[in-house]
Parts: sequence; C-alpha cells; structure tokens
Amino acid sequence: MTEKKKMGRPKGSFKPVPKDHADAIVEWIGEGKTLRDYCRQPGSPAFRTVYDWIDKDPSFAARFAKARLDGFDQIAQECFSIADEAPPIDDKGKTDSGYVSWQKNRIWTRMQLLARWDPKRYSERQQIDHTSSDGSMSVVERLARGRKRLAESDDGEE
Repeated sequence: MTEKKKMGRPKGSFKPVPKDHADAIVEWIGEGKTLRDYCRQPGSPAFRTVYDWIDKDPSFAARFAKARLDGFDQIAQECFSIADEAPPIDDKGKTDSGYVSWQKNRIWTRMQLLARWDPKRYSERQQIDHTSSDGSMSVVERLARGRKRLAESDDGEE
C-alpha cells in the first residue's frame, strides 16, 4: 500500500538566510528602497520568505531593523533633494505649477509615511497645555474643583 505524502513544507525545516541575500537585502533596505521592489528582481526571494527569515533568524532581524532605520534617514534626505530641485521654467519664464505641486506631494507622502513608521523621530510632537487662558488654574485643577463642588452639593441634598 502506498503512503500519501503530506503537502507543503516539512515542519522545523528552517534554512538559514543565504549570506548573499542577507547582505543584499540589508544594503537595499538601508538605501531607503522597498523590500517589495527587491523581491521583484529576478533571482530574489519571495516577500514572505524574507519575513520568515526575519521571524526565525534574530541576527538577520537585528540587521534588517537597523537597515530600516538607516533607510528612513535616506528617505528623509531624499525629501531635501526633492525640495532643493529647481522647477523647470517654460519659454515665458514661468514655473510649472503642476510640477511644483507634484514635488510637494512627493515630499508630503514620504513625510507622512516616515511619521507612521518611526513616530519618535519623524512625527510632529503635540503638547497639550493644561493651564487656563489667564494661567491661574489648570484644566485638571478646575475639573477637580468642579467634581468636589458637585459631590458636596449631592451630600447636602440627601
């Protein structure tokens, strides 16, 4: 009688990350390029395979994480390059406003992504001021005083 072979990858058959791929991926990500673009190249591993390597190889995961941070910095530097690029000027000496809008959109998109990917370094910090307009009492103090008065009035009615 013939035994049925199980489909899929055998459990526990993790193969280490090939050094050439690991080095190339880390360099690619460190330049601010996307993993998806790397994986679309001929001979490159599948996108999911790279994430399996990250899950199973702590050394590669650490290198990948460091490369991501370096890549974020590269994307931020790219924003400066885009902003510093002079817009084309037509025959009448006017700047193409559509081009300027496109460049602004490129910068805005990158900055929004950086703010989500690495909020500690790239998001706008918002600070809430808890003092009243005249600076006499904070909102927290005013709420506490209001609660105290409400509790006192409830006690007196019973």
